[in-house]
Amino acid sequence: MGIRCAAAVALSVLAAAGVKTAAAQESTQLRVRETGEGRVVELLSGDRVLLSSPPEGLWSVAMDWRDTWPAEWRHARPGELETCGEWTVLRGTVETPRGHWRVSDAYRPAGRAVKCVRRYVWEGAEPAGRVTLSVRFQTPGAGTGAVLPGILYHGNPSGARSGRTPVYTGAPGEEAFYEEHRFPMPFVSLEWQGEGAFHGAALHALPSPVPFGNLPDQWWSMGLRALDTGTELALLSGPCASNGQRSVVKAMQPGFLPYNDAYLNVPPGAIIEKTFWLEAYPVPGEGAGFQRPVWTSLALFNPYRVDGLPAFEEIVRAKYRFSNTRWYEAGNAAGYTKYPDKPIYVMGWCGQAAALGYANQVLGPRLGEPAALKRAQKSLDFLTNAAFYDGGFRTWYHCDTGTWDHHEPLSQGQAMLSFANAIQAAPSSGLDDSRWRVFLAKACDFHARRILADDWNPTSTDEAFFIAPLCAAHQLLGNGEYLRAAEKAAETYAARSLSMREPYWGGTLDASCEDKEGAFAAFQGFLALHEVTKEPRYLEWARHACDVTLTYVVVWDIDLPPGRLRDHAFKTRGWTAVSVQNMHIDVYGVLIAPYVYKLGLMTGNDDLKQLALVMYRSCGQLLDPYGSQGEQPQHTNYAQRGNIDSPFGLRGGYVEDWTVFWITAHFLNAAAQFEEMGVETLR
Repeated sequence: MGIRCAAAVALSVLAAAGVKTAAAQESTQLRVRETGEGRVVELLSGDRVLLSSPPEGLWSVAMDWRDTWPAEWRHARPGELETCGEWTVLRGTVETPRGHWRVSDAYRPAGRAVKCVRRYVWEGAEPAGRVTLSVRFQTPGAGTGAVLPGILYHGNPSGARSGRTPVYTGAPGEEAFYEEHRFPMPFVSLEWQGEGAFHGAALHALPSPVPFGNLPDQWWSMGLRALDTGTELALLSGPCASNGQRSVVKAMQPGFLPYNDAYLNVPPGAIIEKTFWLEAYPVPGEGAGFQRPVWTSLALFNPYRVDGLPAFEEIVRAKYRFSNTRWYEAGNAAGYTKYPDKPIYVMGWCGQAAALGYANQVLGPRLGEPAALKRAQKSLDFLTNAAFYDGGFRTWYHCDTGTWDHHEPLSQGQAMLSFANAIQAAPSSGLDDSRWRVFLAKACDFHARRILADDWNPTSTDEAFFIAPLCAAHQLLGNGEYLRAAEKAAETYAARSLSMREPYWGGTLDASCEDKEGAFAAFQGFLALHEVTKEPRYLEWARHACDVTLTYVVVWDIDLPPGRLRDHAFKTRGWTAVSVQNMHIDVYGVLIAPYVYKLGLMTGNDDLKQLALVMYRSCGQLLDPYGSQGEQPQHTNYAQRGNIDSPFGLRGGYVEDWTVFWITAHFLNAAAQFEEMGVETLR
């Protein structure tokens, strides 16, 4: 099947994905059904049961811990049923050799989902040690079509090759459970095909530390287990598992560390409750099964508040002030350095030396900073000297040696877009863009020719970063080959990733896996193509890539233990998880935010617009008096660097010494984009 045909097939079912169709809007239906063995709880989409309580019973408790995992499971079915207004209440008793648990579930409709509050009451005479509680629902669907935001995307097929990420193959008996505080959006979803159609189910949780945990800072865990007859979506009161190992967590960049004995020690009379939501729904086609839960999660957690977040102007002025500390001139070289102590200009990725060539033009006059325009002119003029070779142009310039090196494709694409943005701004600022145009044309000629070649076969989604600059250059320079190359690149990535057989990946230079940067590269590119061509399919592709990108956006304020982040009353909503390998959060959301806002403008979605503003302002937290901030807050049991031999004590940490220039440049670049879309960032 050709690229265009494959993409068309993938999108024929996504033409109204996520929140658009009546089918996608239909509510999940709850049914309590009497069977010969007792009552069963079922969640239906139309007349099809897509989730149900396990055959052994609605409630399950493990009363021991053996071989690093819960043991001695006891189960119970509902004995009582009561309707109280819109609530359906089920009650029962889990009998164990040491006493019994009085249990209940209270269900009611909640938008498109069904909400449940589960209660466990220990009525034994003595404390119950080594206990595990659970929430378990089973689907008839099987396979790898699961999304656990920020953690697993259809099994992580690309990350699996590195041996450093969670993986999931769907083989019977396989388990994948992770701490709730690791989830940017706290849900697990599964899509599968049956009887000629795709179906989806999701379990959402209200994340919480679990009472009476045996481990310090022990939370509920969430995930799934592959069955012989389908898949179980579940919550556990602490146990974690991944990659064929039980009682491990992803605590460092290379892999996993032990996390054993995550059980409870429950005193007599203790009450433990857990709130969760269940969703059963039709899926318009392969690869779209995660989209409805994304928007359900946004509705449940309502992350649109800006209270307690820094103001736009405060952030912009602080970041501009700090940008001046990275200005460096040596002879004819002039520009913004990537590091505080090394005279190196780096275009794209971590350096973003070209980004302020655009931002300074838009923001400089409003900031009352005459130097801003001069530095925009000088920096871009110098960067046009970048050396070209058979892979494109070099992106690093070393002022001390006068040499150019490095050539990452994604860095080239990002630099090209910075030049295109600067050229678009030049008529208003009055700067001379003649050298910039020559450089952009040379770069676009090179990469358009390369992409249009018959043997072009990009390794990952990183080269999607060429799509937006090629579109912009087509409009600025009038070269139709640039648009043809952009469309070919888009078709290639649509054919690969809309089905999620190869989820967007590879946009992070230090992690070869599924990541938000890869998803964002596709989102940015598809959106740019729609702006230029007005073709509806590109907008639908952009929605899909945007929804994947949003799975990395934290929609809730994660409760943090004592530490650097708690010291600042740090709010996590709006920050972004990095990848399925690098599991800290970072300020990259500030780069994504203007595009989320633009998609909101294009589609009339005010929630997207408001989320974009939250992303920008939330990422402005942790600024020091100089306008600097670090890249890596640790929201979960994970640290990017250092000698790590235990997962405990990592959460709540903050790495503030990695202050490469993108953390400053993207704030100013995004502020300029917001200004041009009518959002007032400077009053």
